[in-house]
Amino acid sequence: MIIKILALLFTIAAAYLIGSIPTGYLIVKAKTGQDIRTIGSGSTGATNVKRVLGKKWFFIVMILDAFKGALPVILAKIFIHVGTSLGLAPVLASIAVIIGHSKSIFLQFKGGKSVASGVGTILALNCVVGIYIALIWGAITFFTRYVSVGSIIALALSPFLMYHAGAPIGFVVYCAIGAIYIIYLHRSNIQRLIQGCENKVR
Repeated sequence: MIIKILALLFTIAAAYLIGSIPTGYLIVKAKTGQDIRTIGSGSTGATNVKRVLGKKWFFIVMILDAFKGALPVILAKIFIHVGTSLGLAPVLASIAVIIGHSKSIFLQFKGGKSVASGVGTILALNCVVGIYIALIWGAITFFTRYVSVGSIIALALSPFLMYHAGAPIGFVVYCAIGAIYIIYLHRSNIQRLIQGCENKVR
């Protein structure tokens, strides 16, 4: 039992550290020498990277962050068999990843808004649900021209889609917690949307 608990703690710590890798920050720093935290929204995520490096690097950072979200969850599903019926290990890994991305230990606990990494965790938990979430995000972002609106709506729908897919209850609860957390991280975007001054995707 002690070994299983230690394995679970190691999983959480490793997932947090992987989530903390500041992909957007590192790429912008390497390409321009700038600190992305001083640009635009101050986020290290793909949307803010686009302001500096353009559309190509938006997609690259988004894919890398999604992979960063998925990797520890996949490893937890394969190797850590604690609370399997509830999906405990992958759920805790998922939570640790999105916290790591938004509160990176390498950036004085600052970071991005965990959308891409959050979708990555959902893809790893249930691939079909993750694909639906990504498609919903893409469609809403395309038609509204607001990345924040696509992110908020897609993730708000995630617990319902996960439940409909018949996933373990732990996965459903995670999607609900993750959605609330990520929407909270978008509070400044919501304020700008209300004020009519949120940036649109061109």
